[in-house]
Amino acid sequence: MSLSFCGNDMNTSYSVEDGVLNNGCFVDALNLVPHVFLLFITFPILFIGWGSQSSKVQIHHNTWLHFPGHNLRWILTFILLFVHVCEIAEGVVSNGRMNSHHLHLFLPAFMGFIAATTSIVYYHNIETSNFPKLLLALFIYWVLAFITKTIKLVKYYDLQVGIKHLRFCITAMLVVLYGLLMAVEINVIRVRKYVFFTNPQKVKPPEDLQDLGVRFLQPFVNLLSKATYWWMNPLIIGAHKRPIELKKIGKLPIAMRALTNYLRLKDTYEEQREVNDPEKTPSMWKSMYRAFGRPILLSSTFRYLADLLGFSGPLCIFAIVTRLQNNGTVANSTTNSTDEGKISGLYYLSSNELLQNAYVLAVLLFLALILQRTFLQASYYVTIETGINLRGALLAMIYNKILRLSTSNMSMGEMTLGQINNLVAIETNQLMWFLFLCPNLWAMPVQIIMGVILLYYLLNISALIGASVIVILAPMQYFIATKLADAQKSTLDYSTDRLKKTSEILKGIKLLKLYAWENIFCASVEETRRKELTSLKTFALYTSLSIFMNTAIPIAAVLATFVAHANLSEAPLSAATAFASLALFHILVTPLFLLSTVVRFAVKALVSVQKLGEFLQSDEIGDDSWRNGEMPVPLESCKKHPGATKAINRKQPLRYQLEGYEQPVRRQLRPMETEDIAVKVTNGYFTWGSNLSTLSDVNIRIPTGQLIMIVGQVGCGKSSLLLAMLGEMQTIKGKVFWSKLPECEMLHEGNLSIHETEPSFEAIRSKNRNSVAYAAQKSWLLNATVEENITFGSPFTKQRYKAVIDACSLQPDIDLLPFGDQTEIGERGINLSGGQRQRICVARALYQNTNIVFLDDPFSALDIHLSDHLMQEGILKFLQDDKRTVVLVTHKLQYLIHADWIIAMKDGTVLREGTLKDIQNNDVELYEHWKSLMNRQDQELEKDTESDSLTAIERKNLRRALYSREAKSQIDDEDEEEEEEEDDEDTQSTITSRRSKIPWKVCWKYLTSGGFVLLFMMIFSKLLKHSVIVAIDYWLASWTSNLTTTNFTKGSEATKSESKVVVFSILCSAGIALCLITSLTVEWMGLSAATNLHHNLLNKIILAPIRFFDVTPLGQILNRFSADTNIIDQHIPTTLESLTRSTLLCLSAIGVISFVTHTFLIAMVPLTVAFYFIQKYFRVASKDLQDLDDSTQLPLLCHFSETAEGLTTIRAFRHEARFKQRMLELTDTNNTAYLFLSAANRWLEVRTDYLGAVIVLTAAVASICSSEVLQSGLVGLGLTYALTVSNYLNWVVRNLADLEVQMAAVKKVNGFLSTESENYEGSMDVSQVPEDWPQQGEIKIQDLCVRYDPLLKPVLKHVNAYINPGQKVGICGRTGSGKSSLSLAFFRMVDMFEGKIIIDGIDISKLPLHTLRSRLSIILQDPVLFSGSIRFNLDPECKCTDDRLWEALEIAQLKNMVKSLPGGLDAVVTEGGENFSVGQRQLFCLARAFVRKSSILIMDEATASIDMATENILQKVVMTAFSNRTVVTIAHRVHTILTADLVIVMKRGNILEYDKPETLLEDEDGMFASFVRADM
Repeated sequence: MSLSFCGNDMNTSYSVEDGVLNNGCFVDALNLVPHVFLLFITFPILFIGWGSQSSKVQIHHNTWLHFPGHNLRWILTFILLFVHVCEIAEGVVSNGRMNSHHLHLFLPAFMGFIAATTSIVYYHNIETSNFPKLLLALFIYWVLAFITKTIKLVKYYDLQVGIKHLRFCITAMLVVLYGLLMAVEINVIRVRKYVFFTNPQKVKPPEDLQDLGVRFLQPFVNLLSKATYWWMNPLIIGAHKRPIELKKIGKLPIAMRALTNYLRLKDTYEEQREVNDPEKTPSMWKSMYRAFGRPILLSSTFRYLADLLGFSGPLCIFAIVTRLQNNGTVANSTTNSTDEGKISGLYYLSSNELLQNAYVLAVLLFLALILQRTFLQASYYVTIETGINLRGALLAMIYNKILRLSTSNMSMGEMTLGQINNLVAIETNQLMWFLFLCPNLWAMPVQIIMGVILLYYLLNISALIGASVIVILAPMQYFIATKLADAQKSTLDYSTDRLKKTSEILKGIKLLKLYAWENIFCASVEETRRKELTSLKTFALYTSLSIFMNTAIPIAAVLATFVAHANLSEAPLSAATAFASLALFHILVTPLFLLSTVVRFAVKALVSVQKLGEFLQSDEIGDDSWRNGEMPVPLESCKKHPGATKAINRKQPLRYQLEGYEQPVRRQLRPMETEDIAVKVTNGYFTWGSNLSTLSDVNIRIPTGQLIMIVGQVGCGKSSLLLAMLGEMQTIKGKVFWSKLPECEMLHEGNLSIHETEPSFEAIRSKNRNSVAYAAQKSWLLNATVEENITFGSPFTKQRYKAVIDACSLQPDIDLLPFGDQTEIGERGINLSGGQRQRICVARALYQNTNIVFLDDPFSALDIHLSDHLMQEGILKFLQDDKRTVVLVTHKLQYLIHADWIIAMKDGTVLREGTLKDIQNNDVELYEHWKSLMNRQDQELEKDTESDSLTAIERKNLRRALYSREAKSQIDDEDEEEEEEEDDEDTQSTITSRRSKIPWKVCWKYLTSGGFVLLFMMIFSKLLKHSVIVAIDYWLASWTSNLTTTNFTKGSEATKSESKVVVFSILCSAGIALCLITSLTVEWMGLSAATNLHHNLLNKIILAPIRFFDVTPLGQILNRFSADTNIIDQHIPTTLESLTRSTLLCLSAIGVISFVTHTFLIAMVPLTVAFYFIQKYFRVASKDLQDLDDSTQLPLLCHFSETAEGLTTIRAFRHEARFKQRMLELTDTNNTAYLFLSAANRWLEVRTDYLGAVIVLTAAVASICSSEVLQSGLVGLGLTYALTVSNYLNWVVRNLADLEVQMAAVKKVNGFLSTESENYEGSMDVSQVPEDWPQQGEIKIQDLCVRYDPLLKPVLKHVNAYINPGQKVGICGRTGSGKSSLSLAFFRMVDMFEGKIIIDGIDISKLPLHTLRSRLSIILQDPVLFSGSIRFNLDPECKCTDDRLWEALEIAQLKNMVKSLPGGLDAVVTEGGENFSVGQRQLFCLARAFVRKSSILIMDEATASIDMATENILQKVVMTAFSNRTVVTIAHRVHTILTADLVIVMKRGNILEYDKPETLLEDEDGMFASFVRADM
């Protein structure tokens, strides 16, 4: 058949006798004209480019879409393309029915397709370059196309071609579409006025696009890019070269920011209030629906469309297989009918005939799949975006409420920190997840009903039997899901308990090692872990049951259906019916299982909303407008203002503003001269929430610019008085009056954003009265640098900062920190001691430029020198020079002489008020009482000697915590082993390859740690299960194919069918059993791996040398036991299961398709390549975004708990607005990361889904091509499997990415498993050591050299000493002289690389460590107690009788105290011994040392952290109770060792002086003598 445009089978083809337009071929040719015209015009423009034009609008993205009718145009163009495809198909099929080729039937349609594609590309380029004049070309094209198509339509009408002919319908649709596109084009001209008008309209891009920081472009890009996430490509592919950082993902568009959404939600929430009943609590659900309902409706629409399109899969399979089955019969009938459909020599198809063509069906199936996936992903995206918006709004709402919570609420325990943290971390997320899933609530029932109707249509009654199996078993899923949640809860409780024990062990590890108690404590952790594993077993069982239900129910349903069909139905089961219903079952299973999850989330969401509602209704702080009529700043006003300082634009109450403007501004005197009272309380009764007043009848005045002291006993209401003035307490009656600002200050009040550079900065921004600098009793730090904690949002002025630091003597502490004052402190930073924290809080109060400073007992945690320094430099000098009003609560009466005004309190009332002189004259008794107290304090002062103070100890502890930082580099700290360091020496490529590699080694380690038997079982059962599932479907294929092709007699066919059914049932039952076995083996393997990994980790860490704990931060070790163990316990097994299942499903499917049609393998090559690159890029990007999401979540949660803890301080300082701003920034950052992560997931899913659709298309086409040789059943099998691939491809990649992230936990744990243990074995056997060794307590030290690590310098160099039995030896020396190292050497805690210590004739290096350490006693400087009972703390090994324990307690002078406790020896000790004072704890340690009857006791600076009285007890006990034991005391205060028998003075690891103390004192130039002089 030769080719020709009009065909050469008729002689009239080219004749125009009846008129030119009556020749159909000529009309078709005419239709070509507009398409060719468009291509000619646009191609040059597209290729030459309009580079010069694009610079007209300065904007960084080419995503600015601003022509009117933009989305409508894209949708119309997509429909146009689809119609063109139909037109081509119709033309090609019709052409097949003609005797010669008629190109005019499909060539114009093909050109139209190309032209339509060109038009949208052209349009997009013009729009982004903003050059609308060029749109004229498109306008002309639409007009021409409209005219030519209309001519064609009219001609068809003349020929009596009507609705029943497909070509007529297609042409009519094209006319409508061209008309609509023409209208869109006219509208653009009308609005933009770019031609025929004199002044075209100017447009500005939206604010978001002008901001270069906004990188989330989903709302701005065109429809195609929106649907395929094309704009994400640079980000995801770029992640391969360098990690995605926060800078890269930029800011959120304005519409998605927390502030925008908060205002939306708040408005809808408040709207419900205003109606008649203001007390009525607004409904949270209503406000959420009003604020976020529309996008959810949009998403549901997408979801319905996707679900309906989803059914096209089974229907197309049915049609294709039926078509191929009837292939033989249809082929003959076609030839006869060709003449009937002809009108004037051309063939016109009906739509039914077109759908008979299998190839057309395959293409339709492909398009339906593409559309369905696009709609589904769009629906997911919209819900996720809405969920994120809702979460941002809720977080802002909760935060706003926190800032207004009444203090009594927090302190009286109605609202605990835990509850607030739960609201933030759990409840908001529950609601967000509910939003993600809620379209399912109404989409799924529709999907299920549709599915059942279609099944019924295919299989009649037997379909209902199969469906009922699913419906009956679905509630089981719900039951399992609730059980799972319970198991998870109990697991959580146990793991919290285990963590508490572990962290206690790690904190007291030094003591445990010195007393050789590691194993006892280790066993208690193992015990808790055993309980945890029991509940993990339940968890694993239910998880595997849930997985089993998911995989087994479809098999059971199919089995029930087909067996029922074989028995009930007369007609044999055709292949088409069988595989269409199989595909339908696959569709049905998903919603039925998800439904249980969705219902569970809905229930949780109800609870969350209720909790949120209760929280939002809880009590708020009183309206404190009396403090300068100042209302708490609403969120709206915290938009950022320019200026160097944080400008909080505090609107002044109107009356003050009026005063400010009406009076002529004159030079104001110092405020002190115009007004003398800063605060006045008249007749005040205040309470903390209960109706009992805490403070009663308070009448006080606070004079301006003076130092006021508030004194009184503990608990008499001093702190409450400060808080009452700050408005934190509830006022029963009375008034607090704050003096207002003078006018000149008023004028500048509103505008605080003045640059520091202006010389008169201090003068202009005259002191901000609204805010009070307040240092609370319990110090409160931010998670920020030291500098940020002190400046606290005020501008940084160097000399002021320096003065404050000096006044609080913080410089020495700052010098110790690794990064000076830029070191992070607070919850997540370096832990400072109480005194250091308190001094930073005082420094914050001093630094702020406020008129009034409230200091609540700033001296409580400071030693005497620091207190004096702070009093002199900070309060008397720094604050008084500034003429600031200072209110100081204190117990240190010796400072009363400095006070300008004193308020004495007793039992919540003011006892006296006045100057010290007034009180001396008027209340002699009180004055005398104070004098006697002062004397006592002075005596203590004398005792507390220079050489060593509390501060020095704190600094020493800090140094000890940090000294190991330098050595840190030796330990491979995997947490920090990001690629940054290697960036310099490595080339880019190796990093890239490393980032995209899957950690196979670690996976193998994990799998083998579960045991090889289980591993083998898992692999074997998995493979077997998937083989059986394939066998089931293959059997179905051969069964159904045979029924249609063979012509047996009735009887033999029945028996054959019966045997088929039996085999089918056996296979299905085997498949179900294997599903259970595989899901169990995976979970069990995961459990045993988790068990082994935790057990090994715990033992490794407990036996690690002490050096390991010095070098490794505690938090890092705890992380291995908490987060990482949790991932290994609960997450890896499920991910692994899901990954293996989806991978094997895909592989088996591809195997089956290739088996059915070998040609499919050729198409697999490019598809595999594409898949490889998609997963490679996605995994890297997903990991980075996951990390960003995790790392931005923590600061947000911390900020919430921080705010809740420091409420009083924030409110006193009036910094609410700044904290809100910070919260909004943190929320937006976290939401950006999460949005990008979910957009990346959509990016992946769209791509894998499209790949899946291509696989379906190629499989369909390949099997249709080779349908001559294939059984129809096999075609159905191939297509059904192709459909499942498209479902599971993205799961393979998602699970792979998840597993990769989770394997990092295994890697970290493995990193710790390679630490060296201490050498516990000695060269002597335990049996060779005498039972009562060491009996005498004689110690010889010979040529001893000690170092902490082979890489470090020795700390003791060739030390020689001899200690007689029973001698009391004192060792002294400066910090770092090697005193403590010597004490550790006795216990072999350090590396003794030369020399030896011999105790009672045995070289200690030969002893087993456990034996050595269990025979000596030591009292450490920091007293360590463990949670448990007193008995457990004294004798964890339970070796001693009660009498022995009581005796020890009596010696330590604790007997009476313990007797008075409930339970006596079994009284509870809380974590860290917090329920005893430091002195008592130290005495317990003494009793502990006494219980162990060893003849050698070492005291390592045991008296450093206790008061005089306790120290005297200790000294006495050592002299009497330990009189016959050898005692080695390492002393800080030299006077404690003046009575010793022998003194050793050390310097830099050597012994400097060694003699009796009397002898050493005679040498006046000696070191010891100088120590004693300094100490006196």
